[in-house]
Amino acid sequence: MGNLISTFLPADLFDRTSNCVGEQANYVWGLEKNLRVLETELHKLTRARDDLKTKVEVEEQRPRTRRTNQVAGWLEDVQKLETEFTELERVRAQEMDRLCLGGLCSKNFVSSYNYGTQVVELTDRVINLKKDGEKFEVVVEKAPDGAAIELPLDHTVVGQKLLLDQVWRCITDQEKNRGIIGLYGIGGVGKTTLLKQVNNNFRYQQHRFDVVIWAAVSTLQDDIGKRIGFSEDQSWEKKSPRDKAADIARILSGKKFVLLLDDIWERIDLTQLGVPLQKLNDGSKVVLTTRSAGVCDQMDAEKVEVYSLAHDKAWELFQEMVDRSTLDSHTSIPELAETLARECGGLPLALKTVGRAMKSQRKVGDWKRAIHKMTTSASKFSGMKEEVFSRLKFSYDSLSTDELRSCLLYCCLYPEDYEIPRRELIDYWISEGFVCDFDDGCDFIDDLLQACLLEEEGDDHVKMHDMIREMSLWIACTVDKEEQNFLVRAGVKLTEAPKVEEWEGANRISLMKTRIQSLSEIPTCPRLVTLLLDGTWIEEITDGFFQSMSSLRVLSLRINLSRSKLPSGISNLVSLHHLDLSRTNITGLPQELKALEKLRYLNLDHTRFLSIIPPQLISGFSKLEVLRLLSRGRWSVIEEEEEGNVLCDDAEPLMKELLGLKHLNVLSWSFRSSLAVQKFLKYPKLVSITQSVWVECGTYTRPPFNVLHLAYMENLQELELESSKLEEMKIDSTEEVKKLFRNGFRSLNTVVLRSCRGKDLTWLVFVQNLEQLNMQGFTMEEIISVDKLSDISEIIRSEHNFFARLEYLTMWRGTNLKSVYPNPLPFPKLKKIQVFHCRQLKKLPLNSSSAKGRRVVIEGTKKWWEELQWEEQATQNAFFSCAVLWEDPYY
Repeated sequence: MGNLISTFLPADLFDRTSNCVGEQANYVWGLEKNLRVLETELHKLTRARDDLKTKVEVEEQRPRTRRTNQVAGWLEDVQKLETEFTELERVRAQEMDRLCLGGLCSKNFVSSYNYGTQVVELTDRVINLKKDGEKFEVVVEKAPDGAAIELPLDHTVVGQKLLLDQVWRCITDQEKNRGIIGLYGIGGVGKTTLLKQVNNNFRYQQHRFDVVIWAAVSTLQDDIGKRIGFSEDQSWEKKSPRDKAADIARILSGKKFVLLLDDIWERIDLTQLGVPLQKLNDGSKVVLTTRSAGVCDQMDAEKVEVYSLAHDKAWELFQEMVDRSTLDSHTSIPELAETLARECGGLPLALKTVGRAMKSQRKVGDWKRAIHKMTTSASKFSGMKEEVFSRLKFSYDSLSTDELRSCLLYCCLYPEDYEIPRRELIDYWISEGFVCDFDDGCDFIDDLLQACLLEEEGDDHVKMHDMIREMSLWIACTVDKEEQNFLVRAGVKLTEAPKVEEWEGANRISLMKTRIQSLSEIPTCPRLVTLLLDGTWIEEITDGFFQSMSSLRVLSLRINLSRSKLPSGISNLVSLHHLDLSRTNITGLPQELKALEKLRYLNLDHTRFLSIIPPQLISGFSKLEVLRLLSRGRWSVIEEEEEGNVLCDDAEPLMKELLGLKHLNVLSWSFRSSLAVQKFLKYPKLVSITQSVWVECGTYTRPPFNVLHLAYMENLQELELESSKLEEMKIDSTEEVKKLFRNGFRSLNTVVLRSCRGKDLTWLVFVQNLEQLNMQGFTMEEIISVDKLSDISEIIRSEHNFFARLEYLTMWRGTNLKSVYPNPLPFPKLKKIQVFHCRQLKKLPLNSSSAKGRRVVIEGTKKWWEELQWEEQATQNAFFSCAVLWEDPYY
């Protein structure tokens, strides 16, 4: 055959053709052999890679060294070839099956040829890359001259590894370009320590930055200049700030830099100092620490909060500070030491200060005395004033106004770890004269939150860190005693009142949540402005107790169930602006209160026995701005025709009186019948200022209550329905539905039901700003009716997400409840669902996308959870990680 072909072709052309065909056919004929060769060469390459990598890692242990760019690139190329080989291996069996006739032919020649070509080409690249790797003589190099200068660190750094890793990723992640990073938190929490660790990381971790600059705020421009090479130029120090900025900008524009700024108190114009902020788009970074979240915002920084240590880490740090032999010296000391560590609130600065003081204390009595001192007056503990409070006080001193500082100090009147209601706190501030109105108060709270001097506890409460509270007490009781002079025993297990000598000269006194039963002495307190007696057990207040309190503006007796009448002499408080009698057992208000002509705030919420208010008493408070009467008189009997009582006749006489109060702008009210609602709605002024309503219309004896009667109370924020039969919602008018959807319940955000009967609660679809829904002891089988909702949707011609703002959903003792809503719903704001004693509720309106990545807590019993039905397994998996499940023998 070959001779036949050769007679038609010139010899040289025949040879070239044969070689070409043979070489290409070898991709198929020699496929199995070529694959073995590839495997062998790749194994040689990976062994060479492993040897080089080990050598590099050993060399990188030396200070200020990093792998060369050539080595790093070579290692990346090896990884790429391994990936390509893995892809060839994936289809290897399929390609080998295509071969036939002993591997001399293929069922799909084109596919086999292409595969064989890739094998041969990859083999060549593997061999060549291995040869390149053998040429490396130098595998590491010195880090750039501009790499960080190591800073000294305390040997006790605990609990910051996760945060350090997070910040390091923010700096080195080039895909997510965060130009400026702000680390914020209260003083002493460890921000500077964290920033020093970031700086030192550049000495030992691989990075792509040319220069890392640590600069103090006070000498920022000079520090930057010295770090980038102007330290030996004596003439540079004499240049103007503008010329220095030009020099800095010229140098840094050619570098990839990291600028570390510690303890920033206000916005800094970095451009004016010469920092070329346009370089942040190319990967340069600025990292700052501050005590103010607001400074982070002003610097357009990505915020990273530095929190206090969790207790386990706090206890670990405390043990680092105390000699092990001290902890082991007595069996009781470890437990006492852990108690003492808790009193530091996880603040590293306080933990170290207290730990050092107790380092060698081996007597149990010393530890008990230390705990007592920390719980009663931490400022007396060794080193606390000098090392902790003095540093925290910088934040206090930096507040913009005296009024804002006074507002902060006022918070320490509350007990330790107390969740302070925002509205209550602002009302106190207004009565004290610190702020003008509620909006001003909200701004002040935001300022204190931004300064990390208060902490948020949900949307409606704030809280003071333990050490901030102790610092505030130190200022109010010692440092600024002449001006402030607080007497605070809040939350302390006192059974006897402080001696009258301690009351003298005090401006503000708090005995909240104590066990004091008697105020039997008469103190002299001409300067006293605030007296808080909330949550006490006081049964006796001696006559004349208030006679020397002529300056008192704020008096709170709330949550005191031991008294059925007001103490005598309260009418002597002619300067009183704020009187809180909520949750007391008083039965009536005495006519003598009319002497309180300056009263602007009167709280009678949940005065369940209140049955008598004399005529013209409330209307006599001409300066009254806030009147709270929520859930009043619940357990009292009021004669409807009783003379001398404005609470008779559904309190309509009181309604009429309130019309004459020009300054009244906040009202909470109680209704005992639908008729009472109708009477109230006749007075538009009262309707417009009502923020909270409580309704108890009876579950059996009275006509059902139509909730929609309250729909157009434009400022109604909270609605409590208790022991009431609710009228079924009927859709009689298309226009009414449209009107309800546009204007109904515009401000309502909280709905509470207790012991109510009814068919469903579909009217809730009109509460478009609903944030909290709390239901206890109710008989409804469903919350939202599908049929009624369908009718509403047809009228408004759209699907309506009626739980778009819901954050908290609580259901207790819903014995008949079978459904919230049968279909899954979106809950973009949901934080928590709580379900107890709702045995027939087998399904929640959730699917895997309902919460859109939010961590939603579902709390209930284990047995209820096990019986829940889910849309799909993914839904259960999505919510299980945050579930809080309890054993309940009464399920």
